Amino acid sequence: MKVFVTGVKGQLGYDVINELNKRGHESVGVDIEEMDITDEASVDQTIKETAPDIVIHCAAWTAVDAAEDEENIPKVMAVNVEGTEYIAKVCNELDIPMIYISTDYVFNGEGVNPWKPGDKREPLNVYGESKYRGELAVEKYLDKYYIVRIAWVFGQNGNNFIDTMLKLGKTYDELTVVDDQIGTPTYTYDLARLLVDMAETDKYGTYHVTNEGGYISWYDFTVEIMKQASEYDEKFGQVKVLPVGSDAYPAKAKRPSNSRMDKSKLAENGFEALPDWKDALHRYLEQSL
Repeated sequence: MKVFVTGVKGQLGYDVINELNKRGHESVGVDIEEMDITDEASVDQTIKETAPDIVIHCAAWTAVDAAEDEENIPKVMAVNVEGTEYIAKVCNELDIPMIYISTDYVFNGEGVNPWKPGDKREPLNVYGESKYRGELAVEKYLDKYYIVRIAWVFGQNGNNFIDTMLKLGKTYDELTVVDDQIGTPTYTYDLARLLVDMAETDKYGTYHVTNEGGYISWYDFTVEIMKQASEYDEKFGQVKVLPVGSDAYPAKAKRPSNSRMDKSKLAENGFEALPDWKDALHRYLEQSL
C-alpha cells in the first residue's frame, strides 16, 4: 500500500511515517517545503504524481491561541479549511480514501457527558471552527473517509504539555495547574498505530481516539508526570503541584472544560484501543529523559 502523509515534520506525521515503514508500506511524506496545502495546484499535482492508495492528512494550524489573532484568521482558514478541501477533492478524483485528523474542539466543550462522534458540532474558538469546516469539506467530497478526533496530544517530535511541565518542574518548586478541564491524553506513537490499522481496512466513518485509562484533569496529568519523572531525576519528586481553576490562566482562545471522548465505536469496528495513558507517559519519558 502506498500512503501519502501530510505534515511529516509534526508530532503525528513523524510517527505515522515510522509506523508505515515498520509495516512495510510505501510512505510518501510531505511538509510545506514539498507541498503547500494552501496552493490548490500544488496539492493537485503532488498527490496525482504520487498516485497513492490513501492520504493521511496530519498537517494543520494547531497554535490555538495565535489562531484568535485577527491577522492570523485567514491563514488558519487557508490551512485547516481550504487545504483540507483541496486534498479531499483530489482524493475524490482518484477515488481513494482520506484520513483527516480533527479535534474535540469542534464541540462546545460544556457538560460532563463524553462526546459521541455524531454529537452536534458547535466550535468554541477559531481553531475549532477551522477544524469543523475541514470536517465538512471531507464529508462533502468523499464517501470513503475517516475523521479521527483526538485531544490532549503529545509526541516526541515537537513541543507539548509534558515537555512544558518538565521544563517548569526543573525551574520551580511549586506549579499551579488547572483542574477543571477534563479529558484524556493522546500519545501520537499509539495513535499512529491505530491510523495505519484504519488505513488497512475500509471501516470508514468518524471516530474518537485518545489513550485509555479514564478521564483526568491537567492537574492530575501533571501530578503523574512529576511522579514518573522523579524516577529519572529526584528534583521532579520535590515539585509541589497545586490545583487551580481555569480563570487563573486566562487565554485568548476559550478552552473546553469537557474533553471527554466516547471511543466505543473503535471496539464496535474491531479496532484495538490505545494503551493506558500512564503507560504511554512512561514510554514517552523513557525516550525523553
